[in-house]
Amino acid sequence: MRIFGVVVLCGTLVAAGALAGCASRPKVAGSDMGSSVKAFDINQLSRDQIKDGGTLRWGINEYPAQWNLNHVDGNLMHVRSIVSALLPAPFRSDEMATISVDHDYLIDGKITASRPKQVVTLTLNPRARWSDGRPITWQDYEAQWKAMRGENADYRVTSMTGYQDIESVARGKDDYQVVITFERPFGDWQSLFGPLYPKTANATPNAFNTAWLNKIPVTAGPFTLQGFDPTAKTITLARDPKWWGAKAKLDQIIFRALESDALVGAFSNGELDLFDVGPSAPDYARAKNTRDAVVRQAAGPDFRHLTMNGQSEILKDPAVRQAIAMGVNRQAIAQSDLQGLGWPITLLGNHFFMNSQKGYHDNSGEIGVYDPAKARQRLDAAGWRLTGRVREKDGRQLRLRFVMPSGLQLSKSEGEMVQSMLQQVGVKVVLQAVPGDDFFGKYIIPGNYDLTAFSYIGTPYPVSSSYGQYVNAMTDSTGQRQWNANLGRIGVPEIDKALQRAAVELDPARARAATNVADALIWRQVNVLPLYQRPQNVAVKSTLANAGARGFYDLRYADIGFTR
Repeated sequence: MRIFGVVVLCGTLVAAGALAGCASRPKVAGSDMGSSVKAFDINQLSRDQIKDGGTLRWGINEYPAQWNLNHVDGNLMHVRSIVSALLPAPFRSDEMATISVDHDYLIDGKITASRPKQVVTLTLNPRARWSDGRPITWQDYEAQWKAMRGENADYRVTSMTGYQDIESVARGKDDYQVVITFERPFGDWQSLFGPLYPKTANATPNAFNTAWLNKIPVTAGPFTLQGFDPTAKTITLARDPKWWGAKAKLDQIIFRALESDALVGAFSNGELDLFDVGPSAPDYARAKNTRDAVVRQAAGPDFRHLTMNGQSEILKDPAVRQAIAMGVNRQAIAQSDLQGLGWPITLLGNHFFMNSQKGYHDNSGEIGVYDPAKARQRLDAAGWRLTGRVREKDGRQLRLRFVMPSGLQLSKSEGEMVQSMLQQVGVKVVLQAVPGDDFFGKYIIPGNYDLTAFSYIGTPYPVSSSYGQYVNAMTDSTGQRQWNANLGRIGVPEIDKALQRAAVELDPARARAATNVADALIWRQVNVLPLYQRPQNVAVKSTLANAGARGFYDLRYADIGFTR
């Protein structure tokens, strides 16, 4: 599962006061998603109700290699889950997307000037230290800005959203004050620098791209890295005795990577204490029936989708992509995926706002309507004529490769349904299962596919957290185009301009309107074909507290533990 475009986790934060920007607070109870859907479900308890000690065994479905979350290859949900226990973030979000300063890292953070330019001043906690003993200072912020601002495409950043709007990052009254001056207004300013990496990680393109490959050299959180075990596919974190905040309740967190279909078995057998069930009805039912276990469910800014590779030879033509979208019965896929999950079966018609968020509008138009007849007409007009059961053009078959991770029944079912649906309009779809650990790194990110399905794990900041998924490519020093977080590899100047207008708008209502303009343009280009808002279904041991389906809530890793 991929994190939304800006892997600096822009969206985990909502700007305060008049500068709410594009932030959208969840409207769960009473929304069209139904009042039974929770904003978060983590068995929240106070620290005095949690045991001291213990090991949390956390199941994940991939063994990451790149631990720089800001790198395109590191933009993974499980990388985020792990580094959030290890690295600083100046602000944090609660379950209703309300922002507060994280006082472990920041004493204060606010806008100190609006004219002639927007200026933000951060006062850092002087107790905060990297694990190598160096204090966290303004220089770490400056280095991350320089790496992420987009001036050097050799930095393989997921997105430069927000960073590209900064004019300077400077030292304030001392090393623990950061003065950030924006060249253009940026409403989601609190979203930046979370997580923060040490200046050494951002010093050069080579450091950015490789220094955190198969290693986590430095930490600054309630936990530190104890070790990797590539054979057992585990990542072990241990309580950091040097941590200056509230002592972590757990002794250890062990993340264990298994194929998706093996996770529920390990959980049911008592080998795991937590794993993300996702939208899998069989796994959901099995996890719910596990002794001393519960499946926690919440609404979050996460959605399931199909993505088309606009750089593949056949799908370069927008008319073909539009026809493919019209030939896919999204409702049938949603019903198949969500049946038995106790979740509303509602199609998603927006790339930025979920059905449960303020600002949601269905912009899908005719592209989002299942219409095989129109799909055939559009393919005919594009020159793809039916020859037997498969269309051809210039002697070439209309044949698409649907790449999916092995061991994930959900993806297999979706692939088979897409294969059957598109066969009805003369498109041949070939299913290709690949190892889960290779799915993103060797297939999706390099563009080695035609069609695929996965989930984006989002944030409350609709534009800044999704911006990178839809903007055009950059050109690096070798002349190669880098698509970064845009895994559909489809971009046009009109979308870039619309997204930029939305990003600089400080009035929430106007920002939402501008975002919907961009969304309508994206629907016509058919980069990502949304299916439905993905339920957060997390299976946990019943005695586990302060972890589970978090919605917009940023977990406090020091508070996670088992009940007394």
